[in-house]
Amino acid sequence: MIEDHSSYYTPKLAKYAIQLPKSGPVQHSWSPYADNGGTCAAISGKGFVIVAGDTRLNGNFCINTRDDDSKIFKLTDNTLIASGGMQADRLQLQQILKYRLEWYRYNNSGKTPSTPAISQLVSTILYSRRQFPYYTFNIVVGLDAGGDGVCYSYDAVGCTEPLSFGTTGSASSFIEPLMDCLISRGNAVGQAPKEMTKDEALLLLKNAFTGAGERDIFTGDAVRFHILTKEGLEVEVMPLRKD
Repeated sequence: MIEDHSSYYTPKLAKYAIQLPKSGPVQHSWSPYADNGGTCAAISGKGFVIVAGDTRLNGNFCINTRDDDSKIFKLTDNTLIASGGMQADRLQLQQILKYRLEWYRYNNSGKTPSTPAISQLVSTILYSRRQFPYYTFNIVVGLDAGGDGVCYSYDAVGCTEPLSFGTTGSASSFIEPLMDCLISRGNAVGQAPKEMTKDEALLLLKNAFTGAGERDIFTGDAVRFHILTKEGLEVEVMPLRKD
């Protein structure tokens, strides 16, 4: 005769059974923003301004291209804008600025707005999108009425102020402390800020990007330096590490 012991073992084993969670509502999320990496930096001085940006375009820890030239955009003969963050938003912002400046020239007999005027225009456009901001962080650089360099750094909603240098992008946390130390010297005791020459500023930016390329995986491949003076605009390219 076979005895049935199920009534004994079933309650005893029940306490060792895996309890699966009950199914409930599942939330799906989506973000309209993406950070495509890269770094921009600028230094202004007496009679010049230099703005630089690397050529690496990233997405989801992948390198989309090693020859991206969209980070720096020429607005006028005396003004450029450098942008980090999301490439789609910076391309959109560049086109809006391009059309707004053309509209200004048509309505003012071909007159070109000054760099301070363009900096205010950028601030107004960014602030107008404060409810759904452009995911791009910008630096407007150029020459003022006296021919000296000026640099305006922005947050996503257009807050800005004129400075002698600025950084934005994934490696800005590496480059900006270096510039704080060597240019503004705000925390130095008994040392006045040094007036940098164009060659010194260019060398500082080269060293800064070389170090950033070693530390930041989103910055690399090459860096383009746009050197703006009264004589015009020059572009210089320096290779960075490609891994």
